[in-house]
Amino acid sequence: VAVASAEDYFELLKPRVMSLAIFTAIIGLLLAPGSLHPLLSVFSIIAIGAGAGAAGAINMWYDHDIDSIMDRTKFRPLPSGRVLPEEALSLGVILTLFSVLFLAIASNYMAAFFLLLSILFYVFIYTIWLKRKTSQNIVIGGAAGALPPVIGWYTVSQDFSVFPLILFLIIFLWTPPHFWALSLYRSSDYKKASIPMLPVIKGKKTTRLNIFIYSLTLILIAPSLWYLNLLGPIYGISSIVLSLLFIFYAWKVYKNIEGAAPRLFKYSILYLFLIFLIMPIDKFFEMVI
Repeated sequence: VAVASAEDYFELLKPRVMSLAIFTAIIGLLLAPGSLHPLLSVFSIIAIGAGAGAAGAINMWYDHDIDSIMDRTKFRPLPSGRVLPEEALSLGVILTLFSVLFLAIASNYMAAFFLLLSILFYVFIYTIWLKRKTSQNIVIGGAAGALPPVIGWYTVSQDFSVFPLILFLIIFLWTPPHFWALSLYRSSDYKKASIPMLPVIKGKKTTRLNIFIYSLTLILIAPSLWYLNLLGPIYGISSIVLSLLFIFYAWKVYKNIEGAAPRLFKYSILYLFLIFLIMPIDKFFEMVI
């Protein structure tokens, strides 16, 4: 085993996934009614980030056998032998306990419960149960990735609201077309590792149709925060334009235009970032005006 560096251990936390969780959690926290002490807000976000990292580390531990087969993942710390599997598992378990307890102390038990739920869902429902068994793995498993804005919301407000539910639905419906676009041009990788992604099981034509159908749901759900008067016209108009662009890219994928799948994959990341970024901007302008 090669000597592991700090970067190797950080890579176990899946920093890209973790940064998305942190970003959407911050947005949820900013949008919720009420307030939390700035220092406690920072502590809460650190806890949520640590929780996302914990799920990533346990996922890397469980999947290191298939990661070593796939070109996309074979240079990760475990398949390349830079980190031992038991180290990854220990890091994941310790971070799980730390993140949940830390969030319970920094904010409240409700937020800590949702954080624990998201970690357990990602590990047991998605990684261990669904990922290797069904082509709907990414659809159901997407629930774990859709929880961070809900956790962020509940760090501030414990009242039930349709607002965090819509934040959840936006990410939940965004996840399948995002990952299926990737799996379209990486299908040989998944096939090699015997992972039943939709293109491998149902074929690329069915996958392209599913991408388009899921993309159409975004135009209904994303702007609903405006229709329901939860956010103003800045968000409303922006979300409609961004969602129509998403549908345009998805349509090109459906028509099997060359290079459309990688373009949709890249745009989907920008889409989610902008949709969530515009929410607090809209809220700020509504308050000022």
